[in-house]
Amino acid sequence: MLSGFMNLFRACFGPRSDRYVRSSSDSGGRQDGLLWYKDTGQHFSGDFSMAVVQANNLLEDQSQLESGCLSTHDSAGPFGTFVGVYDGHGGPETSRFINQHLFQHLKRFSSDAQTMSADVIRKAFQATEEGFTSVVANQWPMKPQIAAVGSCCLVGVVCNGTLYIANLGDSRAVLGRIVKATGDAVAVQLSEEHNANLAPVRQELQSLHPEDSQIVVLKHNVWRVKGIIQVSRSIGDVYLKKAEYNREPLYAKFRVREPFKKPFLSADPSISTHQLEPHDQFIIFASDGLWEHLSNQEAVNIVQNNPRNGIARRLVKAALQEAAKKREMRYSDLKKIERGVRRHFHDDITVIVVFLDSNLAGKSGSSVKGFSNNLSVKGGGVHLPSNTLAPCAMPA
Repeated sequence: MLSGFMNLFRACFGPRSDRYVRSSSDSGGRQDGLLWYKDTGQHFSGDFSMAVVQANNLLEDQSQLESGCLSTHDSAGPFGTFVGVYDGHGGPETSRFINQHLFQHLKRFSSDAQTMSADVIRKAFQATEEGFTSVVANQWPMKPQIAAVGSCCLVGVVCNGTLYIANLGDSRAVLGRIVKATGDAVAVQLSEEHNANLAPVRQELQSLHPEDSQIVVLKHNVWRVKGIIQVSRSIGDVYLKKAEYNREPLYAKFRVREPFKKPFLSADPSISTHQLEPHDQFIIFASDGLWEHLSNQEAVNIVQNNPRNGIARRLVKAALQEAAKKREMRYSDLKKIERGVRRHFHDDITVIVVFLDSNLAGKSGSSVKGFSNNLSVKGGGVHLPSNTLAPCAMPA
């Protein structure tokens, strides 16, 4: 079965090319107003589906799925699938930077270690944070507001039968696991969230800053770090990590009045490791725009009870229907609202559903040594080797 899948993969994607194109129509992704979607595709150990809907004037969500070799040495491995969901705030610059650099850092550290591990992932996050901090330092004289741009960062890596989940902020990864006795799918949240509205997060912040009675402030019934931001961990948001960027000409609304020596926010991800089992069927990766309107179990039920093809788009639609219902309006009317204004009704929403075919998920990368054909898909547009567009278009 594995060899058959590899033959299919090779036939579709052909030899690896270093030239990539960005085209939603030519390579399988489609656009429908503010919605971009890729209904179906194949990754290293199963199928996947992606969808992104825009609400902000500029899309602040970015996402990617990379499948194949997870190191810079294509013939050496390890092999598997990388999923990233990056929910930006304050602008799109940080999420775009993560989309361009995080996976490349992971491949480099994986090559150095000759394996995949939580330590490899943590180093990739750290290098990405340091890279964006350098961008802020370089642009500060001309564009000081970039110091107030940041992004949540949710990553999943499936490699050698192991699932790694790393997270900063409040995006979420939820596993759909089959209960043998009933055949139902139960939702298992895999990611730890960092949002000041959660009591354990407030307690963590207060223990890290015992001298600061205003480390978390309740404003308009929402808990915020320093009364400014909800998430306690992120990439970017340098103005709350380095005091030299918390001053004029940064807008006054972002500035903390008192001087500080310790960063208020962290870029250290929560990382968990899971050995995949045959009853682990799929994982839903999504920005908080989805979870604002759907519970974990509601989302898992939708995936379990509907065809795989187009399932990410179906989840987005379900969230938008709930958003419309809360405003006592029709879904069809909500879809007519333009970006920017749409943000008053829902956030940017990114969803990636990754199915885990049990006969492939547990296979070791060593069984396909030499396999070097990589699939790269990014939300808002699809990246595929430029010489394989025609045969690789997936049905939508």
